[in-house]
Amino acid sequence: MDGRDETPEERSDRNWNELLQELRVTQTGVQILTGFLLTVPFQQRFTDLDDYQHDLYLVLVLLSVLTTGLIVAPVSLHRIMFGKHLKRELVLSADRLARSGLLTLALTIAGAAMLVFDVVVGRTAGWVVGISVLVLLAVCWLAYPLQVTRSAGGSSGG
Repeated sequence: MDGRDETPEERSDRNWNELLQELRVTQTGVQILTGFLLTVPFQQRFTDLDDYQHDLYLVLVLLSVLTTGLIVAPVSLHRIMFGKHLKRELVLSADRLARSGLLTLALTIAGAAMLVFDVVVGRTAGWVVGISVLVLLAVCWLAYPLQVTRSAGGSSGG
């Protein structure tokens, strides 16, 4: 336990509110990235992309749209489950969706950096930057938080 004097329902309410705050932060960035990607084909240089860059771009659009769907899905989940006294299940399900959204967001960010460097500098630079960004995000978003949790002797939280 974390020393909080709260009922399971109060804990679920608190966890839901914390998750909503996290999703608000993430959602803005995801929407901006998706909007940017959706405007790229209307730029003059889009026709200059080779087949690889074109395919990578389309994969990024799909990943970005999937990310948007995963990050927004907890809202739909809440609408469907509202008033059914399933807050714990809501929080657990929304947490899974948010984690999946973070994974696809990391892939989208790394892929976008990869595409930009591929177009501007070259294929090798694109791969180096894409992989580097993915590793950096894995360290910042996964490895470091897990290390802090282990060092603190914490559990899954909540």
